[in-house]
Amino acid sequence: MNVRSTIGLAGVIGFAIIANLMLKLGASAPASDRIIFGVLSWKSVAGLVLFGCGGLLYAFLLRWVPLNVAQSFTAAQFIGVIAAASLMLNEPISPVRWIGIGLIGVGILLVGVTARA
Repeated sequence: MNVRSTIGLAGVIGFAIIANLMLKLGASAPASDRIIFGVLSWKSVAGLVLFGCGGLLYAFLLRWVPLNVAQSFTAAQFIGVIAAASLMLNEPISPVRWIGIGLIGVGILLVGVTARA
């Protein structure tokens, strides 16, 4: 993979992480702040827009990156979202879950090493 593809995939992952945080914050908003159909706050809408931006970038990247490689790398969003939930939202993550997250990281690493083959 080239630098452009790597930066693009990092952008897709970044959009997914921020979008998930925004959706969580929007879901936690008081009812008075849920201005769209009484269900969505502006944070929820921002999260959905960010998911859309990430999806558009991903679709663009698939011109150059094989789907099996792109999908494997974007699995890093699971690690990023869980880490962000722990750091930004103070959500507790058990040690067993951290082990699972580490295994996801090992899988992504294996794909990265073999992507050049």
